Amino acid sequence: MLALDVQLVGTFGSQAAVLSIDGGEPKTVRIGQKVGSVTVLSVDKDRATVEIEGKRRVLQPGQHYRSSGATDARQSAVLSADSRGHFYAEGAVNGGALRFVLDTGATSVALPAAEAVRIGLDYRKGNPSMVRTANGPATAWRVRLDTVRVGGIELQQVDAMVLEQGLDTPLLGMTFLNRVEMHRDGDTMTLKRRF
Repeated sequence: MLALDVQLVGTFGSQAAVLSIDGGEPKTVRIGQKVGSVTVLSVDKDRATVEIEGKRRVLQPGQHYRSSGATDARQSAVLSADSRGHFYAEGAVNGGALRFVLDTGATSVALPAAEAVRIGLDYRKGNPSMVRTANGPATAWRVRLDTVRVGGIELQQVDAMVLEQGLDTPLLGMTFLNRVEMHRDGDTMTLKRRF
């Protein structure tokens, strides 16, 4: 059983709760709907009752519930798909907050240059090379990131690329994903650290 961090972001009247699970993208969950091991039982304007791993909890907006996760202590993250089926994750590179899209087609973690500059990454100290993107060939700088964090997972020394053109959103590519287990259940993706 994974340790879970469930936060009530807000409510939609008495119809649905907006939940963030393990730091993932906030997701609107209707009464009776289940996301992973979290089920919304009832919603009021200032609280929601949820069942997490068989236990009822009442959460107020902004409040977190963290389960113990006694049987599997590995770091983990739970991501929810958006309406187009893309999995987004709130995370950080070298301590600077970023929002990634999970991309199994990307050979490495990839950052737009503007985001790299925003978080203080001096990417031009990396090795320049040419890469193929969906928009054609582009110059990229190969760098090694001290830390990449997504949900409860933090990896050290992750190879990445920084692109000055052709990339708008940070990609959580295979240099990160090869070091985690991925399990998809409907519109929920669970990542667990391998090593």
